[in-house]
Amino acid sequence: MPLFPSLYNFAQWLTRDRDEAEDLVQETFAKALRGFASFQPNTSFKSWIFRILKNTFLTSRAGLRAHPTVPLAAEDEAAAGTSDETPESILLAHVSRELVREAIEALAPAFREVVLLRDVEGLAYQEVADALAIPIGTVMSRLSRGRGEIRRHVQSRMGGA
Repeated sequence: MPLFPSLYNFAQWLTRDRDEAEDLVQETFAKALRGFASFQPNTSFKSWIFRILKNTFLTSRAGLRAHPTVPLAAEDEAAAGTSDETPESILLAHVSRELVREAIEALAPAFREVVLLRDVEGLAYQEVADALAIPIGTVMSRLSRGRGEIRRHVQSRMGGA
């Protein structure tokens, strides 16, 4: 299941709860299997299934309570360093990761979704637009504003650097 990690990560950002995220991804796969006949050939499967996940979230009890977040990478991965790393570089990388995570959590949901799908999950602009059912211009605008807010947040926490 190649998309499972990406869907689960996005679900955790949306729900802020591992159990709810697991349920959301499970429901997403069930709906995708039931509705596979509605998938349009020559379109992005990835954006189609992310759209199912987002719509499932919005219609679920978790979506009504709407509170997002989860790490960008597993803590084990973040802690696993190479021999070239120094304690200082590991600390700086961890602090930077935490600042970015904090900045993403502070974004308005509309900006957070676009940033996560484009910059974290790697969807193309059109795939993000399809997944969220918004125009591509809105994707670009929200992405620009979201990235700007992240940059300002991180700079303010690092002493205006």
